[in-house]
Amino acid sequence: MIDVSYPSISILGSTGSVGQQAIDVAIQKGIRVNCISAYRNVDLVEHQARALCVSACAMADRDAAKELKRRLFGTNIDVYAGINGICEMATQKYSNREVVLNAIIGASGLRPTLAVLGAGKKLALANKESLVCAGEFVMQLAEGKKAQILPVDSEHCAIFQCLRAGKKEEVKRLLLTASGGPFYGMTREQLGDVTPEKALAHPTWNMGAKITVDSATLMNKGFEVIEAVHLFGIAPEQIEVLIHRESIMHSAVEYIDNSVIAQMSVPDMRHCVQYALTHPVRAEGVVEPLDFTKLASMTFAKPDTDTFVLLELAKEAIRRGGAYPAILNAANEVAVAAFLDKKLSFTGIFDVVTDTFEAMSDARRIWSVDDIFAFDGAARSLANEFLEKRSSYC
Repeated sequence: MIDVSYPSISILGSTGSVGQQAIDVAIQKGIRVNCISAYRNVDLVEHQARALCVSACAMADRDAAKELKRRLFGTNIDVYAGINGICEMATQKYSNREVVLNAIIGASGLRPTLAVLGAGKKLALANKESLVCAGEFVMQLAEGKKAQILPVDSEHCAIFQCLRAGKKEEVKRLLLTASGGPFYGMTREQLGDVTPEKALAHPTWNMGAKITVDSATLMNKGFEVIEAVHLFGIAPEQIEVLIHRESIMHSAVEYIDNSVIAQMSVPDMRHCVQYALTHPVRAEGVVEPLDFTKLASMTFAKPDTDTFVLLELAKEAIRRGGAYPAILNAANEVAVAAFLDKKLSFTGIFDVVTDTFEAMSDARRIWSVDDIFAFDGAARSLANEFLEKRSSYC
């Protein structure tokens, strides 16, 4: 049964980890799902579309869109094709109160983010690359259109909640937590024989392959530092990353009186998704409550940035500004894909990303989003050149 007290939603990236968890939240809370999109998983999208009785679907892959349209022939479900089709679908008005969840993976999620904000819609943002690659443009557009961005990442959702305890000028630091991934405590030498299978065995979270590898390299945490700078308008120097293996404290805000306000819950992304989809209402939870009596301990440590060098590289990218964060993301997408395809070693990710980042010049001054995409393409080409120079992963 649909609960009309909540806004209806559209889910971009409905077949991914966050997208599927969003569907679970929607079903449990009675939230109407207007639209869904995916890359090319026709079987799952068809199932979701029929089960949720959506108004429209979109597939980034045009051949997949043709097949989906054939399968949904005779229904009242519209089918859109390509990234432009996703943007068009996401900007349609299906109800008076709508939230669009962007859970698309990678830089391909940027154009839908801009489209949704350009239409003045509320955006639940799980696509971190939108802010990493074009944070200034995204935030300026949101402000100009008076469109709200609700963070879905567990860390930024936590900070968003903690900031309700004080004024912006009272904030001293943001404490961004990280699980440390499956290789916490290992040296560069010990990481030499890491396989994709080992990297995908995250100790806490159930995520997609790309973000799981990023968590293992700490690149994900670097991206989250960049996100936080844009989302909360705070300097990189005011953000501290803490390794918190238990993943109970999802992040915290330290105020100028040295009070620390933290958000804690069991590690389940459905909590963050629900908060974004039902905001400003704090609804009854779909995840289990946190039982403090069952916690053996809560530990905190500084990250090993000598071994996991990409975290510091991300901080350098946001300090340089311009297109450097987009360059960092593009090189990382290329390197991680090669690692998952067993064409690059785990530590090779560090090298390819660093080499690409340092080889790019004159990227500080950008005038438009098109400049971002131009640097993105150049960085991908350069990263692939560095890949070709390296020996194959065995």
